[in-house]
Amino acid sequence: MTTENKNEHLLADQLADQNTDSRTGFHAERTRRLSAIDELRTTGVNPYPYRFDRTHTLGELREKFAPLEPGNETDETVSVAGRIMLKRDQGKLIFVTIRDRSADIQLFVSKSVVGDDQFDVINNLDLGDWVGAHGLIMTTRKGELSVKVSAVDLLSKSLRPLPDKFHGLTDIDTRYRQRYADLIVNDEARRVFEVRHATISSFRRTLSEREYIEVETPVLHMEAGGAHARPFVTHHNTLDMQLFLRIALELHLKRLIVGGMERVFEIGRVFRNEGISTRHNPEFTMMESYQAFADHTDVMDLTEVLIRNAARDALGTTFVDIRGTECDLAEPWRRVRMIDLASEAVGEKVHPSQSVDALRAIAKKHGIHTETRWGSGRIIEEIFAEKSESTLIKPTFVTGHPVEISPLARVDREDPFLTERFELFVGTHELANGFSELNDPIEQRERFAQEAKSKAAGNLEAGTIDEDYLRALEFGLPPTGGLGIGIDRLVMLLSGASSIKDVILFPTLRPEVFE
Repeated sequence: MTTENKNEHLLADQLADQNTDSRTGFHAERTRRLSAIDELRTTGVNPYPYRFDRTHTLGELREKFAPLEPGNETDETVSVAGRIMLKRDQGKLIFVTIRDRSADIQLFVSKSVVGDDQFDVINNLDLGDWVGAHGLIMTTRKGELSVKVSAVDLLSKSLRPLPDKFHGLTDIDTRYRQRYADLIVNDEARRVFEVRHATISSFRRTLSEREYIEVETPVLHMEAGGAHARPFVTHHNTLDMQLFLRIALELHLKRLIVGGMERVFEIGRVFRNEGISTRHNPEFTMMESYQAFADHTDVMDLTEVLIRNAARDALGTTFVDIRGTECDLAEPWRRVRMIDLASEAVGEKVHPSQSVDALRAIAKKHGIHTETRWGSGRIIEEIFAEKSESTLIKPTFVTGHPVEISPLARVDREDPFLTERFELFVGTHELANGFSELNDPIEQRERFAQEAKSKAAGNLEAGTIDEDYLRALEFGLPPTGGLGIGIDRLVMLLSGASSIKDVILFPTLRPEVFE
């Protein structure tokens, strides 16, 4: 058994002994720790000091002194800080394992070195306390890198016992609700958010290298546009007006292309007042980019580069596991039209030029539910969703969406019933969406009018007519390629997470009832 595994099992035993599952045990433990704080204050010790000067992170120490042979002691004095994760009392010696963001390290506390008073102070520290330690770097006879402590400062007294990573924090809702506790004991949770950070940083680096400018656009919108989704509604008291939390970044970013910025991107939160599932959270993070003088094929190329680079930067490899299938993201990604996939799935031609009745009959024959208000394009989308999506494991660009379901995309230059749009599917789920952007203000007004008509007929996800955006288009939007990538879903792919809640630090949950 490795030292790390021994430490984990010792931690499990100590935490289990604290009986954190018992409310009575918890209250007794908290009361004991509150008393300890009172005792510290009576002796002039502040249990919550203002600052601490450390010389190294624990990861830096491990890297710097990795070559140190077992049983050696250096003359280098260090100051380190971390949370106490393990404490073992062996008479005149105490072994304390502390953890910071980068690593764990052992504190070697000898009564003969620190003296009786300091030894008693250290012995009375609890699991979960934050401490700062000063001392010399050494290795034990077994080769464990340690700090031979000369003094320890309490940096923050923990009133609550740590959750037991083996027994006490297994409830998934508790993990999401108390993410702070989850991060303390769950190495995998910390890894996921390191992957998330690396992914977003990689996007910024890749786009900056291609001369994209990062911008920030409003979160509060007068019109809820840029996507098919129900918005959250709020009210501005001073202006006495209704506003919507944005459901997409798109329309403001394209206004900037009109203004001549040529290449822009934004990474930001969007909000959709819809269901919650393993793939959906009401607030989530999107990256949208827009490039003048480009079309949807250029954007597909960019999408591949962005995601490949993110995999390399976050994982160190382009190989990822997708539902049990190893996939190399460096390989070319398939590009196929939606109508071709749908036609193949049902064994007959499917095209938006066909009548609604004909397409509805095809759907019914294959057990696919349709609604009376749906047009041909929406029915085709449903056929594709029901029969084709589940086959798309490896990265696949699904292209040529019907005009009806793509109000902001340009008409396909070879088929007026389709658009120059794509969605990227990986592991059966949509990960990205992009267009050759519609830049004809007259046609865009007609599309908006169709959306408004659909909304009036009861489609709560349909958009309205955004007059300011139409005015911007009348100044002239150059040929433009646009892209939107769901950051949360991409992080799920790269980290192997099974739920979107695993990749959002504080996902939306029902209110907690406090006792």
